[in-house]
Amino acid sequence: MANNYNETVNNLLSDLGADNNFESAGLNAMSAADSRYLKDLKLNVSAVLGSTNFTKKEAYMLALAVAANEKHTVLINAFEQKARAEGANDTELAEVHACTSLMNANNVLYRFRHYMEGAEYYNNQPAHLRMSIMMNPVIGKGLFELISLVVSAVNGCQRCVTSHEQSVKQHGASEPRIYDSIRLGAVIKSLCIAV
Repeated sequence: MANNYNETVNNLLSDLGADNNFESAGLNAMSAADSRYLKDLKLNVSAVLGSTNFTKKEAYMLALAVAANEKHTVLINAFEQKARAEGANDTELAEVHACTSLMNANNVLYRFRHYMEGAEYYNNQPAHLRMSIMMNPVIGKGLFELISLVVSAVNGCQRCVTSHEQSVKQHGASEPRIYDSIRLGAVIKSLCIAV
């Protein structure tokens, strides 16, 4: 079935490098209703990916982490291609996926501990999770920690957000860079839902 997307949707998909023949229930519904939100979404995506607080490569790698976190194949492929066009290599892209996977394990464990606040046994147990990838990441510790922060924010893990926000600052990130990365995470999560 050929899509009947409006011009805004076609431009959004084109900007992302996604296949214009891609179909989604959300895009179909909003396009058919000529939803004003589509223009907002397109503008929001352009704004966060165009932030001056990170390079294009970093922006696409952050977006890739959110798309991977949401298991959105179309956007994973689109952001991998965008990141490659900005110089990302296979090892760096693999590390974005690995970081996202690791953060999901940590987010579940530390969210549980947060929910069980005051439960001494749970909070005193070692995680017993292998995390050697965190020690010397190929994408650099600062970007690895920033991706960890964004994924943790998307997954709603307060302890991980607090910990990684401090670590990102220790690696030289400014509050505007941190805030823009969280905005990027929020917008790309909304994009995953819409697309």
